[in-house]
Amino acid sequence: MPNRLATEPSPYLLQHADNPVDWYPWGKEALEKSRREDKPILLSIGYSACHWCHVMAHDCFEDAEVAAVMNRLFVNIKVDREERPDLDQIYQTAHQLLTQRGGGWPLTVFLTPDQTPFFAGTYFPKTPRYQLPGFIDLMENVARAWHERRGEVLAQNEAVRAALAQQQPDGGRHEALTDAPLGQAVRDLAQAFDPVWGGFSRAPKFPRPGELFFLLREAQRSGNAQAREMALFSLRKMASGGVVDQLGGGFCRYSVDEQWVIPHFEKMLYDNGPLLHLYADAWALTGEALFKDTAEGIVGWLLREMRAPQGGFYSALDADSEGHEGRFYVWTPDEVQARLLPEEYAVAAPVYGFDGPPNFENAHWNPVLARPLGEVAAELGLTGEAAAARLANAQAKLFAARETRVRPGRDDKQLTSWNALMVAGLAHAGRVMARPDWIDAAQDAIDFLHRNVWRDGRLLASTKHGEARLNAYLDDYAFLLDALLESLQAGYREADMIWARELADALLMHFEDADAGGFFFTSHDHEALITRPKPGYDNATPSGNGVAAFALQRLGHLLGEMRYLDASARCLNMFHAHLIQQPIAYPTLLAVLAESLVPPRVILLRGSASALKAWTRALTPQLGAHDLMLSLPNGLTLPDALAKPASDHPTAWICSGTACQPPVTDLDGVLE
Repeated sequence: MPNRLATEPSPYLLQHADNPVDWYPWGKEALEKSRREDKPILLSIGYSACHWCHVMAHDCFEDAEVAAVMNRLFVNIKVDREERPDLDQIYQTAHQLLTQRGGGWPLTVFLTPDQTPFFAGTYFPKTPRYQLPGFIDLMENVARAWHERRGEVLAQNEAVRAALAQQQPDGGRHEALTDAPLGQAVRDLAQAFDPVWGGFSRAPKFPRPGELFFLLREAQRSGNAQAREMALFSLRKMASGGVVDQLGGGFCRYSVDEQWVIPHFEKMLYDNGPLLHLYADAWALTGEALFKDTAEGIVGWLLREMRAPQGGFYSALDADSEGHEGRFYVWTPDEVQARLLPEEYAVAAPVYGFDGPPNFENAHWNPVLARPLGEVAAELGLTGEAAAARLANAQAKLFAARETRVRPGRDDKQLTSWNALMVAGLAHAGRVMARPDWIDAAQDAIDFLHRNVWRDGRLLASTKHGEARLNAYLDDYAFLLDALLESLQAGYREADMIWARELADALLMHFEDADAGGFFFTSHDHEALITRPKPGYDNATPSGNGVAAFALQRLGHLLGEMRYLDASARCLNMFHAHLIQQPIAYPTLLAVLAESLVPPRVILLRGSASALKAWTRALTPQLGAHDLMLSLPNGLTLPDALAKPASDHPTAWICSGTACQPPVTDLDGVLE
C-alpha cells in the first residue's frame, strides 16, 4: 500500500510513496507523533535528480527488512530539499558541525523530538561497504544511544543549538568600506586557479558561476587582466568538456574529474540560468564562437525540454535512466559509426573524442570537444565550412538517435527561485546577443510566475499542475527582483516595474532584520525551526542576502528610493567583517560592495519605439557590467524618477549616483 507521501505533489516524495517505510512529510503530524511516543526522528533529505538518493532508496528504503527497523525505532520524515531549502540549510550545517565534514545528498539526520540533530551522515548502505556502517546496525546503535545515554544526547543537543546560533553573522562593521576585499578576492582565486583545466578546485569540479561573475565584473571595474583571463579560460575549458551536453546543450551539475570530462549527469535549472548569463557576456567580450554556441545550446535545451506549456520552467533532469547513471548520454564508437556517413564520422570522431580511449567507466564515450574543428579540417584537407557542415550533420543525426532512447526522469515542479535565475539569464542573454525570442520567453515566464505564485502581496515557493504552495523564501523574492531588473533592461514593461517595487517592499517587510541588518532566509511569519539562518555566502546558487542587497541597491539608484539603498547598505554592513576575512566566499556581496563604492551608471533612453530600437542596438555592445540602461518608449506611464519628457527624437539621460550629465540627443554623443 502507498504510504503518506502518495498525496504529496513533490516528484521526489512521490518516488518514495511505495516504499514499505512509514514515511511522513515534514509537518505537525510527524513532529507531534515523535513527541507523543518519545521516538527520535529519522530525517532523510534528497531530491529527484540525485543519483545517490536513488541508490540509498534501492538499498534501504525499498527493502522490507530495513523498513521494519525504521518503522519500529523512528518517526520517519522524507523532505525534498528543493521545496524545503530552509530545512536543508539547517541540517546540512548541523551535519558539518556533528561530523566535521561537508554534507550532500542524501542527507540522513537523526533528531530528538524537539528537532535537534544528534547524529548525521549522508548515504548509508544496507550492509557495511565503502567503509560505511550498515544502515540497520547504525539505526539500532542510534536508537540505543537515545534510550540508554539520553543525558549525553541532550548535553550534545545544547552544544549543537549553541553552535548553530553562532553560525549567524554577528553585526555591523566598524571600518570604512574600501575596495580591499575585491583585490584580495582576485588574489585568493589566483592561488586556487587551475592553470591547465580552469576552475578553482581539484575534482570534483563545480562551475561556480559566482566566482566567474565576480572576476568578469572586477576585470571591467579595475582593468585586472588576470581576473578576465581566469574567467574566460575557465569558461572555455568548461564549454569544451563533457560537463556540457555537446549534442543537446545545457550543463550538468558538476564534473567528477578535474578536466570537466565526466559529469554527474543530472541537469539543474539553477545552474544553467547563471551560466547562460556568463556565456553571453563572454561572447560579448570576445566574439568567440564557442561562447555563442554554448549559450545557444543552453537555451535550445531549456526551451525544448524544460519549458512548461504555461511558460514557466521545470526544475531538473535525472542523472539516471534505465537504472544507470549517464546511459542516455554516452556512446560506443560502433553506435556512432552506424549512424553516420564515413565522411561525417571522419570529422565527428576526432572532434568529439570517439577515436580515443573510453572516458566513461572504461566502456563508453561521453562526447567532449577533444580537438578543434579547424585542426581536424586541415588534417582531412577540408575547408572550414565543409568540416563544419559535416559536423553539424553528425551532431543532428546523433541527437536524433539519442532521442529514441529511454529518457531520464524530469522533476516537473516549477520553483520560483530557480525560475527567476533562469529568467535573469535568459533576459540578459537575449539583450546582449540580440535575441528577442529569448526575451519573449523570459517575459512569458515572468507572466507565468505573476499569475501562479503571487498571492495577496506574497510569493509562494513552488507550483505544479497549476497548484502553488509553500511560503516563499528569501531567495524567491531576491532572485525574482533581480530577474525583473534584467528583464526591464531587455524590454521595459510597466507591469514588471510595478511588481519589482512590490517585491522590494515585501522583502523589507517580511525578511529584513531592521535592527542588525541583512535578511533572514525565512519570513517573519514562517514556521519556527530550531534556528533562523541569515546566509551571506554563495553556494551552488548565489546568496539570497547578496542578491537582495544588489537588486535593492540598483532599484534604489533607478528610482531614487532611499529605503532600498539604506536596506542594501545595512545588509552590506552586516556582512562587512566576513568580506574582509574571506572575501571569495561572498562573490555576490562583493558586487554590492563594488557598486556601493562607485554607483552603477544609469542610462535612460526616451523617444519613439522605432527610433529607440536603433539606439539600443548600437549602445548595448558598449555597456559594461556596471551599467543599467532602460529604453523607455513614448506612451509609458513611468515612476517619477524615470518620467523623462516624451520626444519624437531619442534623448539619453546618463547618471552615476546623484550626478547627471545634460541630456544628449545624438547617438554619437551617447556612444562617446
